[in-house]
Amino acid sequence: MKHPLALALAIALTAAAPLSAQTHSHAVSHSTNASNPFFADSPLPLHYPQFDKIKDSDFAPAFDRGMAEQLKEVEAIANDPAKPTFDNTIVPLEKSGRTLSRATTVFGNLVGADTNDTRDKIDAAYSAKFAAHRDAIALNPKLFARIQSLYDNRATLGLDAESTRLVEKYHQDFVRAGAKLSEADKVKLKAMNAEMADLGTKFSQNVLAEVNDSAVVVDSKDQLAGLTDEQIAAAAEAAKSRKLDGKYVITLQNTTGQPPETFLQNRGLREKLYRASIARGSRGNKFDNTGIVAKVARLRAEKARLLGYPTYAAYSLEDQTAKTPEAVNDMLGKLAPPAVANAKKEAADMQALIDKEQAAKGQPTFKLEPWDWAYYAEKVRQARYNFDESQLKPYLELNNVQQNGVFYAANQLYGLTFKERKDLPVYEPDVRVFDVFDKDGKQLAIFISDMYARPSKQGGAWMNSYVDQSGLTGFLPVVANHLNITKPPAGQPTLLTWDETTTMFHEFGHALHGMFSNVKYPYFSGTNVPRDFVEYPSQVNEMWADWPQVLANYAKHYQTGAPMPKELLDKVLASSKFNQGFTTTEYLGAAMLDQNWHQLAPDQVPDAAGVMPFEAAALKKDGVDFQAVPPRYRTPYFSHIMGGYAAGYYAYIWSEVLDADSVEWFKQNGGLTRKNGQHFRDTLLSQGGSQDAMKIFKDYTGREPYIEPLLVRRGLTTTVDDSAKPDAVPNETPPVKK
Repeated sequence: MKHPLALALAIALTAAAPLSAQTHSHAVSHSTNASNPFFADSPLPLHYPQFDKIKDSDFAPAFDRGMAEQLKEVEAIANDPAKPTFDNTIVPLEKSGRTLSRATTVFGNLVGADTNDTRDKIDAAYSAKFAAHRDAIALNPKLFARIQSLYDNRATLGLDAESTRLVEKYHQDFVRAGAKLSEADKVKLKAMNAEMADLGTKFSQNVLAEVNDSAVVVDSKDQLAGLTDEQIAAAAEAAKSRKLDGKYVITLQNTTGQPPETFLQNRGLREKLYRASIARGSRGNKFDNTGIVAKVARLRAEKARLLGYPTYAAYSLEDQTAKTPEAVNDMLGKLAPPAVANAKKEAADMQALIDKEQAAKGQPTFKLEPWDWAYYAEKVRQARYNFDESQLKPYLELNNVQQNGVFYAANQLYGLTFKERKDLPVYEPDVRVFDVFDKDGKQLAIFISDMYARPSKQGGAWMNSYVDQSGLTGFLPVVANHLNITKPPAGQPTLLTWDETTTMFHEFGHALHGMFSNVKYPYFSGTNVPRDFVEYPSQVNEMWADWPQVLANYAKHYQTGAPMPKELLDKVLASSKFNQGFTTTEYLGAAMLDQNWHQLAPDQVPDAAGVMPFEAAALKKDGVDFQAVPPRYRTPYFSHIMGGYAAGYYAYIWSEVLDADSVEWFKQNGGLTRKNGQHFRDTLLSQGGSQDAMKIFKDYTGREPYIEPLLVRRGLTTTVDDSAKPDAVPNETPPVKK
C-alpha cells in the first residue's frame, strides 16, 4: 500500500486517501446545489459513490460548502455554554464535516486512481485551503479548552475504554497540531502548513508527470529481445497511444528498478532504462523536485522545532509504535550490515557468471552495474533452481488469482463470499465491484477492484476506503484495492508475475482490515492505526498466496486448466531467500534515507543543489552505498516520504517483524482454518485503532513479538550478529517490514 491511510487530524478530514494538494481554477464551473451529489449521503447501497453523477465541477462547491458547514459545527461546539461532556464535545466532532468528508474522500481517491488536468488544478487550488481549514479547527482555543477539560477529567467521566481512548487521541492530536502554542507561533505554523500542502501537491504531480515524460522509446522490435510477446505488444500499444506507430514505448514504474530489466537482453537498453529512472525529479527540467524536497525538509524541521521537538522524525514517531528515532535507527542499523554483506555475495555470484559468459564469447568482461542486476540475478536463479519467472505466468491469470485465490482464502479463513455486481457505476471501465457477504450471509462490505495501470493513475499498489465502518454512523465499509498491472492487448489474458500475485494478496489484507472493522467511532475505523502497524495485517495475508490448499485452487494453466506442477512451485519456494540481500539493501537504503532527511535540524537542511550530494553522503554514512544496489526510491521521486510516510518508510520492515512472527503462529496452530481466521479477525482485524497496537498484537498471539522469523525469512541468520537477534522485540521498540 503505497499511500498513507491515517490523517494528521481525524477531526478535520476523514478521507482515507491524502489530498495531493492543489486546487481549483476559475475555469472550473460550479454545479448547482440540487445537482451536487456530495450535498447528501449517496442513495446507492452502503452509500457507494455515485460515480456516474459526479462531475469535476462538483468538487469545488462541495469543498467550499463542506468547510463552511464544518466550521459552523465546530463553532457551535466550542461556544456551547454547557459544561464540556463527551456527548456535547467529542461525539459532535466525530459527526462533523459530512459533506466535506464525502467530497474529499472521493476526490482524494480519484486523484490517485484516475486524475486529469482539471482534477490536478483543483487539487493544487485547495491544498493550502484544506491546511488552513485543519488549522482553524485544531487551533481553536475554545474548542481545545473543552477537550483539555475532558482529558484532565477522563477518569471520572464513566466512559468505556474506546471512548476514553478517543478523548486521549483527540487531546494528543490537538497538542501535536499546535493547540498549546502562543498566538504568534500559531500564525507561523499556519503559514508553514499552507506552504507544505502546496509543495506536497506539486511534488506528487511532478512525479506522475515525470514518469510519463521519462518513458523510453525503442525504435525496433529486435531491441526488445527477451521480453514476452505480451510485453512487446503492450509496448507497441503504449507507443501507439503516444502517436508513435511502429515504435515501442517502455513506461516507467515509480521504483528505481524497472521490471523489464529482468528480461531485456540488450544491455544498452537496460542502461538507458535505468538512467531514465534514476534521473527523474533531478533533471533540471520543469518537473525537477530537488527544490521542493529542500523546502519541505526545512519546513518540517522548523515545524517540529516550533512544536518543541528536536527533529521532524522525533515529532513524527512519537505516536507510532516505534516511539523514537533511536529505536528506528537501532533496528535499521542492525539489519544493514548483514543485508549489504549478502548483497555483495550475490553480486560476486553474478560477476562470476558475467565473466564466464564473456569469456565463452571471446569478449572482454564488464563490471556488474545496477542495470545488470535484475537480468543476471534471474540467470543465476535459473541456473541454481532451474526455473525462470516466465514459467509461472501461464498459471497466474488475473481473474483466477483473484476469484479462486484471494477470495477463496478469505472464504476458507473467514467464511466470506463475493458476488460481482454490474449495476453500480464505476469511474473507469476496467474497474470491478463486488458485494461481500459475511459468514451469516449478511452483507459486510462492498469491494472495488482496480487492477490495471494507466497514465492517469499513480504508481504502486494501495488500498483506500470510500466509506468507513462506524457504529456511531451505522455505516458499513466500501473499500478499494489498486494495482498497476500492465493491461494486455484486447483478447489476450492478463498473466501475472509472482510478485504481482503476492501484491494482490497483500492489498486484500488491507481491504480485510477495513471490511472487518467493528468499532464505534469513525476515528478508529479499519486501517486508522499507527503507520508502522498498518502494513502488518496485509503482510500476513501474503502467506496464503503459496499455501498449498489455496495455490491448488487458483494456480492453473489459463489454457488447459492443468495445475501448476508441484516441482515448479517447489522451486519457487526454494528460491524464496534468493536475492534477499539485494531486496533488503535497496529497501534499507530508502528507509535510512528517509530517516536522514527527517533527523535534520532546520539549519542542517541542504538547498536544492545539495539534495543529491546529501543523499549520497547519507547512504555512505549508513553503510548502504553499495553502488550496484541503489535505494528503492531516490529522493526526488520518493513519494512515500512526501506524503503520509514522512519519517515512516521504516514501517514496512518494522511491521514485518510482526508479520513473520504471525505467519509462524498460523503454521503452528493449523494454518488455513476457520478457527484461526476467526481469532485473527476478533482479536486484531476488527479492532481498528480502538486499542493500543501492541496490545492488539499480544491479544492475538498471547505474547511479545519475536524477531527471529524475520531474520530467517530474509536469510540474515547466518551473518547477523547476536546483538541483532534478541529473543523478543521489546514493547517500546516493536516491528519491522519490507
